[in-house]
Amino acid sequence: MLGELLRSRRSVRDFLPRPIAPELLQAVLADANTAPSWSNTQPWRVAVASGAVRDQLQSALCERYDTATRAQRGGWLGKLRLLVTPGAMPDGDFKTNLAYPQDLQPRRRDTGHGLYALLGIARNDHAAREQQMRRNFEFFGAPTVLFVFVHAGLREFSVLDAGIWLQSLMLSAQAHGLATCAQGALATWAGPVRAAFDVPPHYKLICGVSIGYASEHPVNRFNPGRAPLPVQQVFAR
Repeated sequence: MLGELLRSRRSVRDFLPRPIAPELLQAVLADANTAPSWSNTQPWRVAVASGAVRDQLQSALCERYDTATRAQRGGWLGKLRLLVTPGAMPDGDFKTNLAYPQDLQPRRRDTGHGLYALLGIARNDHAAREQQMRRNFEFFGAPTVLFVFVHAGLREFSVLDAGIWLQSLMLSAQAHGLATCAQGALATWAGPVRAAFDVPPHYKLICGVSIGYASEHPVNRFNPGRAPLPVQQVFAR
C-alpha cells in the first residue's frame, strides 16, 4: 500500500476549484503531525489559507510576480524601478532564485524540458513561460494552500524535519484522494504571507504546498522519472 502511494504521487499543476471539507483537511494535517523530528521538537509551523485569505494571497503574490517580470523585461532601467517599488523585491527568508550545482543541472533541465514540451511551450516563447511560472502564485487553481515555516534555531535540521513532515502530508493527502504540489517559489515573497498570519519572526518561510483535487489536465500525468539511487554498500568480511 505504501509503495503504491509513493509511486503514484505526482506534483499536480492543475487543480479543480472544488473545496476541501474541513474535516478531511484536518485528518491529513493530523497524519502529517505524526512525522518524526529532532528530539521531537517539531520545529515547523503551518499556515493554512482557504477562501478569502487564499484569494488575497494569490492577488498579492501575483502582483509582485508581475512587477518583477516587467522589471526583468525592462533591462537595467526596469531593474532600477524594481529596487524603488515598495514590496516588489523578493523578501523571502530563503533565496529561491539560485544557481543549481553543475552536477544537478542535467536532471533539472530534463524535467523542465519535459514539462514544457508536454504543455506545448517552446523554448523561445517567453510570454508562455512567464505565464506558466505565474501559475505557481495562483496555486495552480488549488482551493487551499499551506505555507510551511521552520524554526531558525535548529538551522538545517529544522529544514530536514520539515521535509519529513511534507512527505507525510503528501502521502496522507494521496491516501485521502487529494493531490499536492510542494512549491519553493511560494517562499519568494514572505511579506504578504506574514501579513496574513501571526507567525513569530524566528520561524522562516521555507515553501508552500498547494492542495486540492487534481483535474484531468494532461500536465498532471507528467512523470520525470527517477535516477538510480547512488548507494554505496560495505559488507563485513
